[in-house]
Amino acid sequence: MGRLAVTIRDVAREANVSVATVSRALNGHSNVAEPVRRKVLEVANRLRYSPHAAARSLSSRSTQTIGVVLPDLHGEFFSELIRGIDAIARTAGRHLLLSSYHGDPEEQAAALRAMRGRVDGLLVMSPYAERPGFLAENLPPLPVVLISTRQDEPAWPVFEIDNHAGAAAMTRHLLSLGHRHIAFIGGPEHNHDARERLRGFREAVAAQADARGSEFAGDFDEASGQRAGRAIIDATDRPDAVFAANDMMALGCLYAFAQAGLDVPGDIALAGFDDIPLARFVHPSLTTMRVSIAELGGSALRRLLAQIDASEPAAIEHHVLVPELVVRQSSSGPDPAAQTATGRRKKNPKN
Repeated sequence: MGRLAVTIRDVAREANVSVATVSRALNGHSNVAEPVRRKVLEVANRLRYSPHAAARSLSSRSTQTIGVVLPDLHGEFFSELIRGIDAIARTAGRHLLLSSYHGDPEEQAAALRAMRGRVDGLLVMSPYAERPGFLAENLPPLPVVLISTRQDEPAWPVFEIDNHAGAAAMTRHLLSLGHRHIAFIGGPEHNHDARERLRGFREAVAAQADARGSEFAGDFDEASGQRAGRAIIDATDRPDAVFAANDMMALGCLYAFAQAGLDVPGDIALAGFDDIPLARFVHPSLTTMRVSIAELGGSALRRLLAQIDASEPAAIEHHVLVPELVVRQSSSGPDPAAQTATGRRKKNPKN
């Protein structure tokens, strides 16, 4: 015998408020006190209440639309992620409703509330969710699958990249080529993926007795990579290799090196992370950690569609994609021709 669907009256009874208050809270109306709204959302999520559950078999109640809430829509990483999501959505006859919040928690909360009643389920990427309980307070009572999102306590299925292992593998690759001073260009300070990549880099360097690392700030975009590249060029003790925490920063760094007349990899090796499509078409082609970005998005949507179609609470699964090292032209061992007569590497590329 099938499970009885949770109704709005069940939520109202459990939260000790009226049905009208539950309706206003779930639909994001401003005339509900914040503590009451949070209580209603907590109860609705705990009971797995969905506004469509009672009539899911009626096609008129299905929006045939999937909500996708991402930190940004700019850049090749997000373009590839959306491409993978869209390919599965089209095959399943679903539409996408996209929203971005640019790392702003208030914008993210507003985007999540705006999805209520408009979509059948949500894909959410929230690497900036730092405050405990933030997602539980703001996610609508709908089927949800998370992408690259840290959870305080496992509550939703999540698909993520093994950023720590990938960064450690890339660092070991550069060390294996003989590079002993490696610079790392990091991502945003409060981004969980960036922190894990930095942790992998630090651990791999620490494991090599004669290696050392230096760190430069970045923001996962080309401009910050270019700024870091200029700082590396101006450093008194220039590194043998640079590992950027994503490909966009690596490409910005490559541009800075080219402007300064530095040869990559002859004067300095360079590597990135993600394997965006452009990585193989620049000169020199970029050594990187391959993340199947489109597959990440597609797999997450397949899981969400299965959850929607099953009309049952999702199993709390944790899917981890392990990146693959892709060696291209931008990394190599130290070049003897780049040494000075005293055996030390040149500090100024124009000398």
